[in-house]
Amino acid sequence: MNFQRIFEPKSMAVIGVSLTNDRHPANVIYNKNLLRYPLKVFPVNPKGGILQGEDVYTQISEIPEKVDLAVVVVRAEQVPDVLDACIQAGAGGAVVISGGFAESGRGDLQDRMVALGREAGFPFIGPNCLGIYSPSYVDTFFLPSERLVQPASGNVAIVSQSGGILVDQMLNFSSEGVGLSLAVSIGNKALIKEVDLLSYFSKDPKTDVIAFYVEGFGKSEGRDFVLAASECPKPVIVMKSGKSPEGGRAVSSHTASLAGDYEVFSQVLSQYGVVEARNQFELVSFCESLGCYRTSVKGRIGIITGSGGHGAMAVDCCYQNGLSVPPIPEDLQEEIRGALSRSVGPIASLGNPIDLTGSAMDDDFVVAAEYLSRAPDIDCVMMLLLPYIPGITSDLGARLSHVVRREGKPLVAYVPHVDKYSMLIEGFELNRVPVSPAIEGAVLMAEAMRRWKPC
Repeated sequence: MNFQRIFEPKSMAVIGVSLTNDRHPANVIYNKNLLRYPLKVFPVNPKGGILQGEDVYTQISEIPEKVDLAVVVVRAEQVPDVLDACIQAGAGGAVVISGGFAESGRGDLQDRMVALGREAGFPFIGPNCLGIYSPSYVDTFFLPSERLVQPASGNVAIVSQSGGILVDQMLNFSSEGVGLSLAVSIGNKALIKEVDLLSYFSKDPKTDVIAFYVEGFGKSEGRDFVLAASECPKPVIVMKSGKSPEGGRAVSSHTASLAGDYEVFSQVLSQYGVVEARNQFELVSFCESLGCYRTSVKGRIGIITGSGGHGAMAVDCCYQNGLSVPPIPEDLQEEIRGALSRSVGPIASLGNPIDLTGSAMDDDFVVAAEYLSRAPDIDCVMMLLLPYIPGITSDLGARLSHVVRREGKPLVAYVPHVDKYSMLIEGFELNRVPVSPAIEGAVLMAEAMRRWKPC
């Protein structure tokens, strides 16, 4: 099946708009795409009429061109006939927002939809979903634009069985500066499943990292997915719910999926080099890190800080996550000390963590980063920056990013995220160096590179 017309549509029909209720989900989708996106949008309602000054078509076949994407927001029992009409009209594919299928005991309706789609080679997302957020192309979420936080365009694709979890992750991505290539809410995933989207994104030039929120799989789906993920040339990150018996029951009632044995699934992911995120915080950190670096590390961390307390916390967090913080050899310590500024060299602690103290200036952090970037026993540098130290300027993020580019060793950073420090943070982000507002987040960014095993 060809997904291009549904992920990058130039035209869209919204089937099920209301002529009397402007807050109807179909109307929200229609209005925001009409006003905010560059595609042609056509409203469809069997009664016809006028909506927002535009003609309402009684059926999709009346639209004077073949639309790329049909968004279906009608009662469940009407959906199979609507999909058939879309196929006959030459639409490129559909998003079925409507619920009331296998998740509520109507597997017969869902089976009819799948049979239609397979026979015609007609791709559809859903049902029981939000659908697609494709930056600069389309947004089928039935959420008002003023209430939805949308990340900037980027290189991370995310696929979620839950629309609510997907919206949460988009908010988290936005606050962390993680950009999206595409977000897809698949709901019941009746026809298009995780493995199908994995295949698409593995070849998509705009996507470098592929993230999944998974509730469960049908028979043999989990095995097929893990095997495909292990062969994907791009990092694949998986966050799963349904880890407990109670969670498994919640999953089944939500999207009619089988949660399966979580412990077995987790072990298989690790065995095949697929990165598992245990919670939403890890998912964001992993996506940001692997979106910047396509590299795997052993997990030997060199820590540079201006505060001994921050360094000690980072060491604890590293060991809790299975990362090591090897001591810096005495001869290398002496080289670093000799290259530091006169006020910092005599008082700095250089054993790892390297504590440059609150007297450090930009040049001291750059020097320490250069030496650790060349140290053979360190494969990732962790920079803990406190922008309130008097000697630090807003240029330091950009300067450290140049060290990364020159030396080729990954660097992750911690900087408190407040507006006052935005220029320092942007110096990292504009140069594709991941930066977290929490020490734990910086550690997880390093951990992501340790967990990922390229195929």
